[in-house]
Amino acid sequence: MASFVYFIIDSLLGLLILAIIVSAILSWLVAFNVINLRNQFVYGLVRFLEAVTRPVLAPFQKVIPPLGGVDISPIIAILVLQGIKIYLLPMVFRPLQGLLG
Repeated sequence: MASFVYFIIDSLLGLLILAIIVSAILSWLVAFNVINLRNQFVYGLVRFLEAVTRPVLAPFQKVIPPLGGVDISPIIAILVLQGIKIYLLPMVFRPLQGLLG
């Protein structure tokens, strides 16, 4: 049971990292007028990704100011999430797997 919960949390963290990357790329494409927010699909996708990533990125954006107009908070958030995924998550679930078998 613990390995299933570990798999779910690990997968959700991976999807969150992917959502942050896609959101950053889409924001650059919109800023450089490569894609247009008047397209209904693009608008819906950007809104969805902002709703998913904003709670994660907001604390980093409060602490880290934009450098030269470039927001580096997605990079820091990805590094922190990768650290949680690679180091913290196995450390938490290893004792649980020993207890539950």
